Amino acid sequence: MNTSEVKGRSLWSDARRRFFQNKAAVAGLIALTLIVLISFIGPFFAVWSNETIDWDVMGSAATLGQPSFASGHYFGTDDLGRDLYSRVLQGTRVSLMVGVIGAGISVLVGTIYGTVAGYVGGRTDQIMMRIVDILMSIPFMFVIILLLVVFGRSIGMLFLGIGLLSWLDMSRIVRGQTLTLKNKEFVEAARATGVSTTTIIRRHIIPNLLGIVAIYATLLVPAMILTESFISFLGLGVQEPLTSWGALISEGAGTIRYDTEWQLIAPLIFFVITLFSFFFIGDGLRDALDPKDR
Repeated sequence: MNTSEVKGRSLWSDARRRFFQNKAAVAGLIALTLIVLISFIGPFFAVWSNETIDWDVMGSAATLGQPSFASGHYFGTDDLGRDLYSRVLQGTRVSLMVGVIGAGISVLVGTIYGTVAGYVGGRTDQIMMRIVDILMSIPFMFVIILLLVVFGRSIGMLFLGIGLLSWLDMSRIVRGQTLTLKNKEFVEAARATGVSTTTIIRRHIIPNLLGIVAIYATLLVPAMILTESFISFLGLGVQEPLTSWGALISEGAGTIRYDTEWQLIAPLIFFVITLFSFFFIGDGLRDALDPKDR
């Protein structure tokens, strides 16, 4: 008698199928991919560099700085005659880099800290979480601004400040999940066979946290971008010749009264599309990895 083998689906293959059934998440993924590709491929089509000043539009009527394919200024120029197309693409790379690296630092520190606190438990857990509570009572934005003022307004300090001060929520989420996992049968079996605490955390706890970590990391990136944009909007973010979405939006908002709205529209469109893309992807991952919906 012929029998057919029934193949089961793994957790990740099932999650992938559910994710691609979410139209908003797929649209966000496509939009984000296009923006990343444009930011890296787009400079090859630029006529002007991000630092070159077009003296023909300097001191002339504002209409001369409008977007024009004939002049090579696809997005127009800023008030200093610099090409906005090149500057928006550079700002896109910088803002995405701040968001991804900042979120990466936050996820790494928060995951390790929360896993250790939740698994070890007892007095160690109480001390570690009281430290988190104390740090969370300190104004987050004030600390970042203070770090940038004291240690210099460099992009490295921006990465470090945003990443190392945004892991607190991550550690609490991971700790809660770890408290649930530490009493599971597979963890107790590993503990009974003499497996060390470090090995249990590395091989059994953290791999089972990847779903919630991936979801939170995806939602953390736009938060990092918003934080960097706000700091750059205040003039404390990346410094010339580098730029970011926040700096470009600040410059565009300052000159919009002179009928130069293109200086604000171009970076704002990239900014809004990227934020919505990350939010849609995060929602899609949350729905795909939610065990209650399987």
